[in-house]
Amino acid sequence: MASGDDDDPIIQEIDVYLARSLVEKLYLFQYPVRPASMSYNNATHLTARIKPKQQKVELEVAMDTMSPNYCRSKGEQIALNVDGTSSEDTNVYSTKMMDKQVFSSIQATTNTSRYAAAVFRKGELHLTPLQGILQMRPSFTYLDKADTKHREREAANEAGDSSQDEAEEDVKQITVRFSRPESEQARQRRIQSYEFLQKKQAEEPWVHLHYHGLKDGRSEHERQYLYCQAMDTTENTELVKTPREYLSMLMPPLAEEKVVKPMGPSNVLSMAQLRTLPLGDQVKTLMKNVKVMPFANLMGLLASGTDSTAVLRCIQQVALLVQGNWVVKSDVLYPKNTCSSHSGVPAEVLCRGRDFVMWRFTLERTLMRKEVAAIIKLPPEDVKDFLEQMSVPRVNRGWEFLLPTDQDFVRKHPDVAQRQHMLWLGIQSKLEKVFNFSKDDFVPKKDTQMDPVHVSGDERVKAARENARETHGVLQRELDARRLKGSRPPGEVRVKQEPVSDSEEPMDTLTNGSVNGYPASTSPGADPHNGHGSAHAFTPELQEFVQNTFRKHHVLCLSEVKRLFNLHLASLPSGHSVYGHVTDRMLTDAILQSQCKQILVPFPPQSGSTADEQKVFGLWESGETFDKHRQVLFEIFMKNYRVRRNVIQTRLTQELGDAVTKTDVDRLLKECCMSLGGMWYLKGTVRS
Repeated sequence: MASGDDDDPIIQEIDVYLARSLVEKLYLFQYPVRPASMSYNNATHLTARIKPKQQKVELEVAMDTMSPNYCRSKGEQIALNVDGTSSEDTNVYSTKMMDKQVFSSIQATTNTSRYAAAVFRKGELHLTPLQGILQMRPSFTYLDKADTKHREREAANEAGDSSQDEAEEDVKQITVRFSRPESEQARQRRIQSYEFLQKKQAEEPWVHLHYHGLKDGRSEHERQYLYCQAMDTTENTELVKTPREYLSMLMPPLAEEKVVKPMGPSNVLSMAQLRTLPLGDQVKTLMKNVKVMPFANLMGLLASGTDSTAVLRCIQQVALLVQGNWVVKSDVLYPKNTCSSHSGVPAEVLCRGRDFVMWRFTLERTLMRKEVAAIIKLPPEDVKDFLEQMSVPRVNRGWEFLLPTDQDFVRKHPDVAQRQHMLWLGIQSKLEKVFNFSKDDFVPKKDTQMDPVHVSGDERVKAARENARETHGVLQRELDARRLKGSRPPGEVRVKQEPVSDSEEPMDTLTNGSVNGYPASTSPGADPHNGHGSAHAFTPELQEFVQNTFRKHHVLCLSEVKRLFNLHLASLPSGHSVYGHVTDRMLTDAILQSQCKQILVPFPPQSGSTADEQKVFGLWESGETFDKHRQVLFEIFMKNYRVRRNVIQTRLTQELGDAVTKTDVDRLLKECCMSLGGMWYLKGTVRS
């Protein structure tokens, strides 16, 4: 604590007083349509009035008609449209010219308990609570009057002068109706209507005021009330609090909110409430919560006596048949215009990826997560979420479907099974177009739950001979290749075949040009002579993506770059194969070739960051003069895991001179750092 106090010393102590002389009388006026340099302080204010209950103020300000910026013809035309040609006392513009302007107020906020006006004098700060904050904007009610005059003139022209010669009006029959007594519900609707509120506001009378200028003697006298009149602490106890009271004001205890039970089930199902819903909603709610369920279990959860035919009709609207069990549809879990809670991927992309996982489970019982991710190209969190909904992980076998195949349902309802099979064929054709694959690419694996097969001795001997012949062919081809390699001419260039090191793991995502985890032969960077392709040759498109990403974020760790790259791949159209097979080494090389440097941040042993999170890269050169500021900051973080703001500001001043402003420091910290507990860290080095 001592070292922290030394870094942040107390510079000055200021006494704060609460002035209460102008409480409930002090308003703050804002003029949002005019800059501060063009205030109305020197303008002539003709009238002022207020409605205190509504906090509505109107100011009438004279206009400078002699200004070169004033158009006299327009001013005369507006006055003519509003008042007409007659000269009456009720005219808005008595000089036949628009010579004044009305400002009307609207409330900037309804709760001003957190706002006060402050005056600083002789080392003392005096605060006066604000009654209201009003924004003064020009009022255009004179245009409404001009429209009214125009309609009156048109009505007079249509009527003509024939009214003088007309006889007395005919006697008309009048029907008398008595209004019914108003019900309480109708009265509440009338009170809450817009017309009623407008009428109530119009009923409050205006209170006319006298306006005093900024330098007027009365204004000087009223300004003295902004200072606390009673300086004695016994009368000014609002700001005198004990430490415990002050902390309770800063962090008031949380009030226990009454949890209103939902009408329908949400995260916790109430069977009593569930059975009050329509049958379709019951089935949808159950499937949305359980996600995978046999039909027999579903019938057991519904009320006894429920028609199974009606249930079958409802469940086919919200679920699909997978291995005889019902799995909730993707669009039920991910409605339109929503996105992933993990990565922000749109719901349409999530539905396609989850449908692919469900379709694969219709073919086989186990899936490998990396194979699925290679096809659907979604972030690992979303892929894992799909698999956890309908399968369980098995050691060395991948993810196995959650429930055993329900052959009884398929046998009892062959028509439903056939209809679902045709539906899956349609979904398969759509997925083949989206993900660019063929059903032949996925050969169903042998069921791990199959009964053991007994093989006779003759069959074993036959299989061993076939295996020996295949092994002999492979060895013969390797021997021929070695002989050819030894007979290569001396001047021929040899391609060095470097295996991928143990430390270089491919990214847990693959580009659209790869199939099942390996780059296609047409992908950039694929080398037919090398077992794994040109591992360190990145494409120009990858470098462009890296450059754009670092110009936007400035500082990123490797894991964050990989996450952003995954999102970028998910947004690409199908068949987009410009990136090839991207590894961590290729991505790192692309970053270092994009005017970036690795920031060797000294992470503490207890940080718990992964290897990718400890690889931090920063934009070193972007062609801006601000590059020097970033370089100084990066050099600071190469020696310190966390620093205080004053250390950064002092180092910048030493390196770049006194030209470094507070705005520069704020921008630098906003672009490259994050604050936690009064200390500053590079972005990505602390888990948020």
